[in-house]
This record gives sequence, C-alpha cells and structure tokens, in this order.
Amino acid sequence: MTEKSRRICILGGGFGGLYTALRLIQFPWESSEKPEIVLIDQRDRFLFAPLLYELVTGELQTWEIAPPFEELLANTDIRFCQGVVSGIDINQQQVQLENGQAFSYDRLVLAMGGATPMEIVPGAAEYAIPFHTINDAYRLQEKLRVLEASDREKIRIAVIGGGYSGVELACKLADRLPERGRIRLVERNDMILRTSPDFNREAASKALSERNIWIDLETEVESIEATQISLKYKEQVDTIPVDIVLWTVGTKVAPVVQSLPLTKNQREQIITSATLQVQDDNKIFALGDLADCQDADGQKVPTTAQVAIQQSDYVAWNIWASLTGRPLLPFRYQALGEMMALGLDNATLTSLGVKLDGQIAHLARRLVYLYRLPTLEHQIKVGFNWIVNPIQEMLSSL
Repeated sequence: MTEKSRRICILGGGFGGLYTALRLIQFPWESSEKPEIVLIDQRDRFLFAPLLYELVTGELQTWEIAPPFEELLANTDIRFCQGVVSGIDINQQQVQLENGQAFSYDRLVLAMGGATPMEIVPGAAEYAIPFHTINDAYRLQEKLRVLEASDREKIRIAVIGGGYSGVELACKLADRLPERGRIRLVERNDMILRTSPDFNREAASKALSERNIWIDLETEVESIEATQISLKYKEQVDTIPVDIVLWTVGTKVAPVVQSLPLTKNQREQIITSATLQVQDDNKIFALGDLADCQDADGQKVPTTAQVAIQQSDYVAWNIWASLTGRPLLPFRYQALGEMMALGLDNATLTSLGVKLDGQIAHLARRLVYLYRLPTLEHQIKVGFNWIVNPIQEMLSSL
C-alpha cells in the first residue's frame, strides 16, 4: 500500500472499537499520513451495555443507550460498514465480509467482544434468554408483556449467574414485578459478586433481601425446559416451575477470531503484549473481551467496559505512533472503582476511596455514564432528556 491509501480496519463497534476510532481522529495527522479509518460491526447501533438493564424497567429509551453508528459518526471521517466478518487473512492483510466486501489494512484492531455461551447446559439455547444485546432486551420485554397481561398470580423468573449482570438484572426485574414477581438467583459459587468490593457485595445482598429475591448458592443448572428448570445442590437435583430463565454466565470468543493463527489462551482469547499488539503480528491490536492482556505492571486486567475504554486510548495512540514513527506506550490499567444498579433509583458505588449507596449512588452512576457516552453531541441530547423528563412528569401530575 502507498502512504496515501493506508487504512486502519477496526472490527467491532463496542467500547473498544468505537472509542478507538473516535480517539484516532483526534490525533494531529499530517495530511500525507492520515489513514482511512473503517469501523465494521454486524449491528447498526452502538450499545452502552451497562445501561441495558434500564430498558427492562422503562427508565431509559433505546435511542439513549443505543444510538446508530451513522448518527454518532456523522460529523467525522470515520467510515462505518455494517457487515459480518467471515474471514481475516493476516498474510494478505485483508478482512472479508459475508456480503462479499473485502478491506485491506495497514493496521487491524480486533474488538469484536464476546458472545454468551448457551450450549453449556441442555436446553439453555432453546429456552433461556441471554442478556447481552438490544435484541435480548427486546425479547425479554416481550416475554414480560405477555406474562403481565395474563391472569397468572405469580411470574416466576430464574436468573442464572450471581455476578454483576445477574444481580443487576434480578433487582430491576423485582422492581418491575413488585408483587407478582418470584425471582430466583442461581450461583454456582459460595457467594454472589465474588470479585466485588465488600461494600458493594453487602449493598447488593441487602437489595436482594429487601426484594425477596431467593438466592441459590453452590447450585448448578442441570437442564432447562420450556416451563421448568432442574437445579443441583449437594448432589440433589430439584426441578422447579419457571416462566423465564435468564442466562448471564460466561463469554466466548467469536469463531472467526478462534480460527486465526494467533497465540491464544485456553479460553481462545488472543494473547497481547503490554502495547496491546498481538504476539504474532505487530500490525494487529486486540482489546476487550477477546484479549488476554497483562498491563505494563504485569497485572492481568479484567474484561470490563472500564478496561476496554482505557485500552482504546492506548490502542489509538500506539496505532498513531506506529504509523508516524513515535514510541509506543505500554498499557497501564487504572482501577477506577465499580458501580452497580440495584433496582429503581438505587445503586452502589466504590471509587477511589468513596463509598456510596442508595439514591446518591444512583445519581452518581448516571452522571459517570453520561460522561462516558461516546460523543459530546450524544451526551448533550441524553443529558437534556434526563433533565426535562422529570420536569414534564412533575407538571403532568399537577
């Protein structure tokens, strides 16, 4: 490729991919050095995943947490292409899409995230609902609407996984179905939120208890059927009736990434150097869920949105540096804390020595996420809506 035709291909429009693209256009490229930036994702919308739970309770609207890529990138030089990646030829430096399109690249960013593995337990793929995408949220919403419109006295829901996603989802569902809901949280370990700070775990346990959410610890799922779930506790299997099963456990790397001839760990994540380049090809960068990353201090970093956002800054810098003859920087992860929604107007937050829960933590969480939305234009639109909506509701109630 000539210098004028250089291209950066970014596969995946989540936190890692989109934020890398937005950061890249902020650098002072010389006109002769400026590459084409192509962002490829199979969906037409970005998803601010930590706020997906708010769709279940109607607190937020789709446009607020899932703006279209075309809208976010309208005033940029970033080219968006909607498509499914079918193959990556690292020798020819080319990406192929299922629709027949192909893109050559000078630098490649792998940021395709992960999918929820639904083949772990018999019946999960057929009867359980994951909670990872907008379509998952819509599917849950429709199921809830049908059940709420029925004449049944109780709506029975099993949430599989006592991590962040399972706990947040259970609390939101309990608040949506206050009297009719019978929520059960199933966790295979001996505690919920195993990696969470004690303060957040205690606040979450309190929120679950106040909502009468049943917690099954040290319990594994044996099988799932249309109207029942079988749970194993201390070698005893119990089968209980259920209306909805939500699966929030685990993540797996996309098959197209698994097939790449790159060094991976046992979970098929690509192993990167501290500069977030893959070990086998310094023209390829990997971040987010599909990357096995140790930072400059040798600490293994978690696969969270917070980490992906921080990694995107380093990936963007290191791509710019590698194309303009500047030194690359090793990734240094800064743990900024943890936030969780625990139902309506309730959350918990630990950050840099600060510990909050209740409504003030809920407000702080919203403000932090507002700041983290991908573009200033979208921040302004959402922030204005968050201010105006309560005022309109108050006036309509007078």
